[in-house]
Amino acid sequence: MKKWSYGVVAAALLFTACGGEKAGGSQEEDTIKLGAAGPLTGALAIYGVSATNGTKLAIDEINKNGGILGKQIELNLLDEKGDTTEAVTAYNKLMDWGMVAYIGNVTSKPSVAVSELAAADGIPMITPSGTQFSITEAGNNIFRVCFTDPYQGEVLVNLASEKLQAKTAAILINNSSDYSDGVAQAFIKKSQEMGIKIIATEGYSDGDKDFKAQLTKLLPLSPDVIVVPDYYEQDALIASQAREIGLKSQFIGPDGWDGVIKTLDSSSHNVLEGALFTNHYAIDDKNEKVQHFVTAYRNSYKDEPSAFSALAYDAVYMLKSAMEAVGSTDKEAVAKALREINFDGVTGHLTFDEHNNPIKAVTIIKIENGEYKFDSILEAK
Repeated sequence: MKKWSYGVVAAALLFTACGGEKAGGSQEEDTIKLGAAGPLTGALAIYGVSATNGTKLAIDEINKNGGILGKQIELNLLDEKGDTTEAVTAYNKLMDWGMVAYIGNVTSKPSVAVSELAAADGIPMITPSGTQFSITEAGNNIFRVCFTDPYQGEVLVNLASEKLQAKTAAILINNSSDYSDGVAQAFIKKSQEMGIKIIATEGYSDGDKDFKAQLTKLLPLSPDVIVVPDYYEQDALIASQAREIGLKSQFIGPDGWDGVIKTLDSSSHNVLEGALFTNHYAIDDKNEKVQHFVTAYRNSYKDEPSAFSALAYDAVYMLKSAMEAVGSTDKEAVAKALREINFDGVTGHLTFDEHNNPIKAVTIIKIENGEYKFDSILEAK
């Protein structure tokens, strides 16, 4: 097996885990061609690089241990920059190349666009981290490893009600983001059932940097919790500006908070102190699978693995399990095996519901002293 090689060619990165033809060549008998795509450059690269590192780590391990069905995995990984048009182009290139299964995409909008194509082609597709509910509705060969936006919103209500004893909540929603809206709307709906009063809902748009106008409105209301369903960059700005104006409410949020610590200098980590967010695993979980993965990732990349890394790592091993269960890479057989999977991975035990969404528990992470700490395990009720 060749070592991983890294290079950027136009908008794509091609990683080859063993010998064989590059994109556009014919399927070789001794390899299993696995396609993948994610945002390796651009604003969402922190997620894409982390996820694809998890993909590569799993493939490297599998190849070192004999591959799948006696064949080495050949990975063709393309950069779609978090853009739907780029994602569709990348998917079509991978189909021309001859992939038998697809790991992607990393974020929701590209995943939605590609899922419709993959459904039509019958290619088994697993998004590690695309949380938008509609992704898996494209077809019965489309799967996800992560939980959905609405599921996170419901779990956050349980967190607020049962763990924090919250009676009031305010929500800041990114009106440009389906992810943010999906979590927020589920939180609002579930709050009515759980007796939490939503006392304020404030909106903003992608690219906004100043949130003090919205936060100042919350100051006299003093909500028990402030829900911020967005990605790490906005989360860090909102938390910083809230503490600047003296807002002391408890912050909670979904898995987009993963990575928030890296966005701030260590001298500013205090603004994140005590924040709680839903996630897919905890790096300090003592589970044997988790610790094997964390150690291997650190050794390979000299960095800490995020949830995106762990989800993508599990996605590869799920494909391996399905292919070995049916003894082939036949797309229909593999998709059927995935629908029936009973899988134990780094991100926990997983089976699929009728929409190919995972049935799994959620890990709650607490930020303490500039570090992510395992807090608890919760499920939606």
